[in-house]
Amino acid sequence: MSKLDELIAELCPDGVEFKPIKDAYERLRGTSITAKKMKEIENSNGDIRIFAGGKTVINAIRDSIPKANITTVPAVLVQSRGVIDFVYYDEPFTFKNEMWAYTTGEKDSVKFLYYVLKNNVEYFREAASGMGALPQISLRVTEEFKIPVPPIEVQREIVRILDNFTELTTEFTAKLTAELTARKQQYEYYRDELLTFGTDIPMVKLGDIATEFYRGSGIKRDQVTSEGIPCVRYGEIYTTYNTWFDKCVSHTKLEYVPIPKYFEHGDILFVITGESVEDIAKSVAYLGHEKCLAGGDIVVMKHNQNPRYLAHVLSTSSSKEQKSKGKIKSKVVHSNVPSIQNIVIPLPPLDVQERFANVLDNFDAICSDLNIGLHAEINARQKQYEFYRDQLLTFAESGNSILTDRQTDRQTDRQTDTARAD
Repeated sequence: MSKLDELIAELCPDGVEFKPIKDAYERLRGTSITAKKMKEIENSNGDIRIFAGGKTVINAIRDSIPKANITTVPAVLVQSRGVIDFVYYDEPFTFKNEMWAYTTGEKDSVKFLYYVLKNNVEYFREAASGMGALPQISLRVTEEFKIPVPPIEVQREIVRILDNFTELTTEFTAKLTAELTARKQQYEYYRDELLTFGTDIPMVKLGDIATEFYRGSGIKRDQVTSEGIPCVRYGEIYTTYNTWFDKCVSHTKLEYVPIPKYFEHGDILFVITGESVEDIAKSVAYLGHEKCLAGGDIVVMKHNQNPRYLAHVLSTSSSKEQKSKGKIKSKVVHSNVPSIQNIVIPLPPLDVQERFANVLDNFDAICSDLNIGLHAEINARQKQYEFYRDQLLTFAESGNSILTDRQTDRQTDRQTDTARAD
């Protein structure tokens, strides 16, 4: 029997009391602070963190904030708008008055609440889903939410176990992520080396080998349909397609596109709008055989070369560097047709292009399979962690015989896992 099971058997054998959060924890109120004020006091070296909803977090110097507004005890912060979530923080901080936090002043008790809330985060997100365009939960939703309140000794042991398990999961995920990065870098190095030729291979501008360049026509998000004419919107080239593709994930209706612009087998698609210089003018080859619509901010290049070779050579470090020179800065990064036409690439004969494309396709497939496997492993570990957390935080409510049986079953099922985490 694990230490946790011993504590439960000794301190709460008949279940635990469930209480609304408002009856078990003290609620802390936020402070009124404008976005302008936050910008004025933001300081990366500041020792006070300010939470402002969603993912907006800044640091500030202590003297720039009234002392009365600074929370100095461990607390669980409720991110009540946008992406509904919970944050545990045990350093001095403050937060906007659209948010609220809970504390008892006792670190393990507050951390226990944090794990309980994280374990039920989907409940709170569902509660917020019907609150308009920007999801939002009301204070009442958390105040009335009932949580198990086991003896503090039990809370501390659960926090200890979950902290250890969280650390192990984070470490494992970091290692897998590093492996993904290393494999990607290995592939990019191999591809760049393979596509670096001597002086016997001519260097040509895309404008000199293209038979035609033209821009696509805008397709709005709400004009994407499950059936109809296959199409590609510019964002999908960043998020969905890799080096080449043969089937579109989106469709639309012809009546939505007043001036349709099509692309066909072998065409290269370039994105001319993006959020970063590094990704601008990302290109992908289309190898399918349907006639498809090109969305706005996409440039289509027609040619008589091997499309798979062009797709690979346009992904090299040399090509990416040339693409970034065509940027025009504003709120987003832009490229244009003349900049794309001036990109210089090595162009061997068609039979050589075919051989290089085959080699790189095979290597790309190996790396993609590895990436899929590693991502699946990361997801599996996260689900394992969430299941284990749920098991640890499932308690029988005192006086409820059905739940008491559930607690007994839970304790039996988890003994092996608890011993491993210990």
